[in-house]
Amino acid sequence: MCKVFKVSRSSFYRWYTGGPSKRALEYSLFTDLIKKEFELSKQRYGSTRIAEQLKRKGYCISRRRLAKIMKANNWISKHKRKFKATTDSNHKYPVFRNLLNRNFTPDRLNKVWVSDITYIHTNQGWLYLTTIIDLFDRQVIGWSLSTSLHTKQTIIPAWKMAVSKRKINRGLIFHSDRGIQYASKAFRTFIKSNLLVTQSMSRKGNCWDNSVAESFFKTLKIELVYDEDFKTIEQAKTAIFEYIEIWYNRKRLHSFLGYKTPYEVELEFYQFKNVA
Repeated sequence: MCKVFKVSRSSFYRWYTGGPSKRALEYSLFTDLIKKEFELSKQRYGSTRIAEQLKRKGYCISRRRLAKIMKANNWISKHKRKFKATTDSNHKYPVFRNLLNRNFTPDRLNKVWVSDITYIHTNQGWLYLTTIIDLFDRQVIGWSLSTSLHTKQTIIPAWKMAVSKRKINRGLIFHSDRGIQYASKAFRTFIKSNLLVTQSMSRKGNCWDNSVAESFFKTLKIELVYDEDFKTIEQAKTAIFEYIEIWYNRKRLHSFLGYKTPYEVELEFYQFKNVA
C-alpha cells in the first residue's frame, strides 16, 4: 500500500497511531454543538442564529462553515409559508389617523405598542390569538386566546395583560389595523381611560403599516403552528403559552435586536436608565 500511494512506512505508522487530526476533532465537536442548539430551538434556528448562540457560549465558528455542517447532516430550519390575515375593516366605526407612519424604532420602552389578531386551527375549532408588542424590545407584553373574535375576548384581555406588566407614565402610541375590535366603542371607551394613550391605525389595506405585528405571527406559525396538529384547544393554549412566554420573549435571539432576546433588551434599558 505504501508503494502504491508513494508514502513511507514511517508516515503510515505515524498516521495510524496518531489518532484523529485536530481538524477532525474540531469538526466532531462543532457537529455535536450545532446539533444540540438545533434541537434546543426545536429546529427553529438556522445557521445564523446557531452561530450567534455558539458565540455567546464562547465558541468561534463562521456562519458559512456552520451552514456546511448543517447541510451535510440535513438539518434544515423551518421555512416560511403563505400567511393569511384576519382583519375585518368593513365596519362603520370611526378610524384613527396613522401616527406611527412606519417608524418602527422608538427610543424607549412604552412609547409604541402594536397589536394584531390571527387565527390558529385546532380539531375542536378555531382559536384567535391577539397580541400586543412593544416596538422597542419587540417583546409580546400582552396576549389573549379566544374562540370568538368579540372585542371583550380579544383585545381587551390582551390590553389588560399589557398594562399589568408595563406602567404607562409617558405618552404612548397604540397602533393596530382597522379591525372592528380596535375601532369598536367598547375598546375605544376602555383605552380612553388613560389620557397618555393615543390610538393609531394603518391605512386601509396596507399590511406594511403594521408589519412588525404581522411578522410575529409569521414567525409563530413557521416555528410552531404549521408543524403541530392541535387535538384540543387546551393543547394549543399550552403550546402558545410556552412559545411566547418561555421561548420568544426570553430565549429566542432576535435579528432586529442584534441577536439579543427581547427580555435582555428590556433589562438593558432599565439598567441604563438607572445608571443615567
